[in-house]
Amino acid sequence: MSWTGFKKGISRAGTTLMQKTGQIERTVDREFADEEAKYKTFEKECQALQKAAKGYADAMKAMTATQGRLADTIDVFYSAADKASESAMAAHAYKRAVDDLDTGIGRELEAPYRTTVMEPLGKMNAIFPVVNEQINKRNKKLLDYDAARNKLNKLINKPSDDPTKLPRAQQEHDEAKEVFDVLNEQLISELPQLLDLRIPYFDPSFEAMIRMQCKFAEEGYEKLGGVQRYFADNVRDDYAAGQLDAQVEGVLQEMKELTICGAS
Repeated sequence: MSWTGFKKGISRAGTTLMQKTGQIERTVDREFADEEAKYKTFEKECQALQKAAKGYADAMKAMTATQGRLADTIDVFYSAADKASESAMAAHAYKRAVDDLDTGIGRELEAPYRTTVMEPLGKMNAIFPVVNEQINKRNKKLLDYDAARNKLNKLINKPSDDPTKLPRAQQEHDEAKEVFDVLNEQLISELPQLLDLRIPYFDPSFEAMIRMQCKFAEEGYEKLGGVQRYFADNVRDDYAAGQLDAQVEGVLQEMKELTICGAS
């Protein structure tokens, strides 16, 4: 920071302190405050959306990876009992289906999702630091304007013996006001425009996300549905009728009757 910048920083800190103690009047711009509040809400929502979108992508990868480990275990479990059984063939078919889905995540979901969803979100969130810098600059110029106005009012209320002080203070006041007004009006005008553009900006990403989710769900249904042909035709009906639960309970009871499982 330059010496001039350092002095301005000290002066602005003093102005802020005097405003807090009521010694200098603080300019309140309700119009700007309203637009800034809406912008801050938008910024917070975009950051939350980016975090949630990344969480979704990570969850999808974690789900397919976990599903793959589950399929490996089931395949080994059934193959160890009887490789030629229908259950073993179903387990192997399930493993193939899960492996295909895991490959499809990278080929048909991960890369397109990054391009159409994550990258646009990242670009939008990259704009906020630039806008925030303009808001901070505006706030600093407002402090300069308030300080210059306070100085001018003091000289008007209590004239100095030096006749050059009042014209100089008036010039400093006018210059500070002009600089502040330009930044303030720019932000009041353009912040709403930025918010208005959010819908057309995010529409393609939203549509792409829905289409990719649908495609993944359809492929999952198709591939996993193919595993069902290894089960007996009556399995689905038995499940709907609650008979599979009774079958599981029956097998569990047989296990409990074994001596090693606690039967006396």
